[in-house]
Amino acid sequence: MSIRLSDGTEIPIEMHKIRIVQKVRLIPVRERLQAMEAASYNTYLLRSRNVFLDMLTDSGTNAMSDNQQAAMLQADDAYAGGESFYKLADAVKEIFGYEYLLPAHQGRAAEHLLAKTFVKPGMYVPMNYHFTTTKAHFNLMGATVLELFTPEALNTQSTCPFKGNMDLGRLKAAIDKHGADKIPFVRMEATTNLIGGQPFSLANLREVKELIAPLNIPLVLDASLISENAYFIRQRESGYADSSIREIILEIMGLADICYMSGRKSCMARGGLIATNRKDLFEAIRPWLPVYEGFFTYGGMSSKEIEAMAVGMREMTELEIAGSGADAIKYFVGRLGENGVPVVTPPGGLACHLDAGRFVSHLQPTDYPAGALAAAVYIAAGIRGMERGTLSMDRDEQGNDVPSDMELLRLAVPRRVFTMSHFQYATDRLKWLHEHREMIGGIEFYDEPPVLRFFGGLLKPKGNWGAALAEAFEKDFGSDC
Repeated sequence: MSIRLSDGTEIPIEMHKIRIVQKVRLIPVRERLQAMEAASYNTYLLRSRNVFLDMLTDSGTNAMSDNQQAAMLQADDAYAGGESFYKLADAVKEIFGYEYLLPAHQGRAAEHLLAKTFVKPGMYVPMNYHFTTTKAHFNLMGATVLELFTPEALNTQSTCPFKGNMDLGRLKAAIDKHGADKIPFVRMEATTNLIGGQPFSLANLREVKELIAPLNIPLVLDASLISENAYFIRQRESGYADSSIREIILEIMGLADICYMSGRKSCMARGGLIATNRKDLFEAIRPWLPVYEGFFTYGGMSSKEIEAMAVGMREMTELEIAGSGADAIKYFVGRLGENGVPVVTPPGGLACHLDAGRFVSHLQPTDYPAGALAAAVYIAAGIRGMERGTLSMDRDEQGNDVPSDMELLRLAVPRRVFTMSHFQYATDRLKWLHEHREMIGGIEFYDEPPVLRFFGGLLKPKGNWGAALAEAFEKDFGSDC
């Protein structure tokens, strides 16, 4: 929720009280440099004790409510038939309108089950944009991912309200080219993570459904950030200003044949699920659940997580909660833009995204610009972000880097975690870094995993630019703590 001050300034207002806190540290810049070197210039490998503002992800890092914490004390730990499962099933029925539920330990586990059940070699999976683990699961099954985004999707300086829409012309052309029998389903992601957390519109989702339904192609929805996508529809799409988040979510789910989600995001609890009203789809997936996850009534989650997720599903439909992250991101993006820092607009869900392509425009894709910027941001500010660019792509069959469509540094904004002063601090340090951006050099692998290399790859700077950046920072700010 945002309010307008008497001077006209719009700020996000927290509709909660802080009752439990966790201490963080801001270590001196020289120690940050040492920590970055020890982590081999990969922010994933930093120890959290050395991170001041952890903006790596919003997955599993959101602040749970008091009601979620209380529900965890009521958990039923039965291996089979636990009452906690039925509470989650009731929430899925109430919020999504779905009869059938398959719990999974997180979103990528759900992706694995969908890939195992429906995706075969030689198939094609259209989507509004890929996510790293989604693409990996489908590729490992021998399928090809088709990213059928609209032309506006890759424009980082845009006012387009729904850059997560699918291009209907490209979808129709793909079906005509490959044949409906080669397409196991069409996937829509709410919101599209890798292009800046951008939402799709209900009008676009309806058009996708109308195109594929006569061809018996199911519509699969990644609903991990469904409440944020619904919030943007309420704000930006004509005819929905007076609709509740719950009403919008039900309308979205009414168009999908099956949904899956990571509960770590909108639901603010660790877990995941697959849900549907189609018994045939449910029964096709169900036999694989005990093989890869766990029994039908816990699916790899602890009963405490299931209880918290059931409460979180209902709470995410409250307007002030659905908009808590989006409004904070809007403020953060606005402050950075006012200070000349290149960011993705319009603000999306999930995170503030720095446009590394513009921020460090002197670097080439093979320098891994977004990854280098992530390292530089940590050295300069103690902020841990996540690279979303060429470093997150896999190499081609010849072993060459595949340049990403976009070079972004994701600064995730977990819900109900950061305060206004955190955003003010981050804005100031990022402004300084942008003014010294020519000092940032590239990075390169010296130990590269064969798949999802951004998680555990070891890198080193091309030159000694990290130390030079730390020295320049120290001259301007001292030790910074």
